[in-house]
Amino acid sequence: MHPTHPSPVPLSANLNENLAHLRTAFDGSGDLVIRSVTVNSRAAAVVTMEGMVQLQMYIQGVLRPMLEADYVSCTPAEQLRQMGETVLALADQMDVPDFDLLERLIMSGFCVVLLDGVPAGLGIGMQGYNFRSVGEPSGETMQRGSREGFVEVIRINMSMVRRRMKTPRLRFEMLQVGTVSRTDVALCYLDGAVSPHILGDVRRKLQHCPLTSVLESGYLQPFLESRPALFSTVGLSERPDTVCGKIAEGRIAVFVDGTPDVLIVPCLFTEFFQSMDDYANRPFFATFTRWLKYGAFFLSVLLPGLFVAVGTWLPSFFPTDLLYRVARSEAEQPFSLMLQALLIHLIYELMREAGLRLPKPIGHAVSILGGLVIGDAAVQSGLIGAPMILIVALTAISSFVIPQLYEPIAVLRIGFILLGGMLSVYGVVLGFCGLTAHLCALSSCGIPYTAPLSPTNFRALRDVLIRAGWPLLGKRTLRIQDLPGAKEDDT
Repeated sequence: MHPTHPSPVPLSANLNENLAHLRTAFDGSGDLVIRSVTVNSRAAAVVTMEGMVQLQMYIQGVLRPMLEADYVSCTPAEQLRQMGETVLALADQMDVPDFDLLERLIMSGFCVVLLDGVPAGLGIGMQGYNFRSVGEPSGETMQRGSREGFVEVIRINMSMVRRRMKTPRLRFEMLQVGTVSRTDVALCYLDGAVSPHILGDVRRKLQHCPLTSVLESGYLQPFLESRPALFSTVGLSERPDTVCGKIAEGRIAVFVDGTPDVLIVPCLFTEFFQSMDDYANRPFFATFTRWLKYGAFFLSVLLPGLFVAVGTWLPSFFPTDLLYRVARSEAEQPFSLMLQALLIHLIYELMREAGLRLPKPIGHAVSILGGLVIGDAAVQSGLIGAPMILIVALTAISSFVIPQLYEPIAVLRIGFILLGGMLSVYGVVLGFCGLTAHLCALSSCGIPYTAPLSPTNFRALRDVLIRAGWPLLGKRTLRIQDLPGAKEDDT
């Protein structure tokens, strides 16, 4: 059941009543600024929030023109209109008929001019709050291409997309989500390329979101997913060029004010193995790196479980020299291979979390302590075998090749270790079959999650198993609704 919003209270023609309502609503909040002035013998007030507007623009663009201008004899409504058209020469203006919009505007960096005798106000945009400057996103570093990344201000993020897609078909739909925070959310899509069914479904989910506060895009991500699953069916990016590429394919980008992470729906599993560098590099090298990512995924998920399964149940499968080393290591250790693998992986996750949360100088010290001291001490003390340390190192490096899949990889790795230790290679194979079935059962806004591999679209495979050259890719953009299983949803 979605939350109900009360009807907005309209402004009164009496200025004192409006100001009393505002003071009551904010209950003496210290950042509410009400500047009372007299304009053409009529009482007026300018309402702002401290720290949300540019002070110089506020004085030079609003207060001084209001007080110095000569107004012709007219009604209060005509005077307010004259102020907006001739005196307050600022581009971003809007009428304010009710208190709900008035409160929302002043808390978004507007100032609102109220005039006695007029049951409406004039909102003037002059945002002046501080925000982080545009820079390269640390989580999506690329060798080639743009060095710009999204910031926390939604309007700046929207302009970065508009600057790259100069077409009137690019649409932005503004919503407010969160009954308390009333966070600005923008749906961005390309008219004519997006599926109306998918667009309506995403819009409905956001409008019926029951949250009271939305402080990060991750709050909305579960509501856009089809059902809870190990893998997310919603994409995430901080790069404007990546978002523009997805929008051109018929995707929908969801911008959330206050966070640089933009949600992308629908999202397919194969897209986690793609990056903007793939489309800037030569096709043969992009295909090579893409297969490296596929191999890194399977290596990081399956290698520990296979090593434990073979070392515990089928040690004869090892080469002779490796068999002797593993057998000697296991004989000297007090724990089985399965317990060793679980222990060292848990220690690694503890060190990773500590290095991530601590300040950077201390985080580097934790990494050195964990790699040199704890790892060497664990081997020398006989708790962990040297082969297991090598396996953990290989899987850790492989998991960082696909950073957006790190969360499911970390969980799956533990699961395959348990299956390999208890059920041998049969358990690993059974777990892999279950993982494949789980992926094939997922969908993102009605689009099969494993498309275009299953169901297969051979034309789309030119950008999945390989990365074809731009003369082939540029012939026709493959839209998301062209994939098998999508057209039935659009009817």
